Amino acid sequence: MDEQLYVKQILSGNTSAFSYFVDTYQDMAITIAYRICGNRQDAEDVVQESFVKAYRNLHGFRADSKFSTWLYRIVYNTAVTLTKSKMWTGYNETDIENASHLSGNSVDINIEDIEQKEMVGNILQKMPKGDALLLTLYYLEDNPVKEIAKITGLNETNVKVKMFRARKLFKEMLIRYYGQTVEDQFLVSF
Repeated sequence: MDEQLYVKQILSGNTSAFSYFVDTYQDMAITIAYRICGNRQDAEDVVQESFVKAYRNLHGFRADSKFSTWLYRIVYNTAVTLTKSKMWTGYNETDIENASHLSGNSVDINIEDIEQKEMVGNILQKMPKGDALLLTLYYLEDNPVKEIAKITGLNETNVKVKMFRARKLFKEMLIRYYGQTVEDQFLVSF
């Protein structure tokens, strides 16, 4: 069923139709909130609050963008408001210093022993929140630059520049934590 029909049903009084949106978008909403908040509990609180806001403001949803874009923008704004964090500033130096044992050049890390998904998650967790969010939205959620711009409130050029820098940082951190051999064998292209 078309999402516009769900919106019309909800606005007509069929509140149970909203469960479609919760079921469809909850996982990515939590991922976005987690990238900004840094912990699961806050992320879940943000998502719950965001769905309430979306439900209450559904009458204001215009179909000029996808429902997911509109909802993820609410999640993004709610998470940023909660954390009052600076989205585009440096990564956590303490985490990097504490994880320096992972970057030993003499240690050969076998790619078969480390799941790529876990590696990606580890690197994204150590990156600046905004950079990790952009990479998540683009590569893991397959949002185009135009949608990411709407979600984050950045212009498209800014998204592209920040994505370029985020990919570069991701590659540098991948090498730092897992060694050059992993970067050479890494299958996911950031």
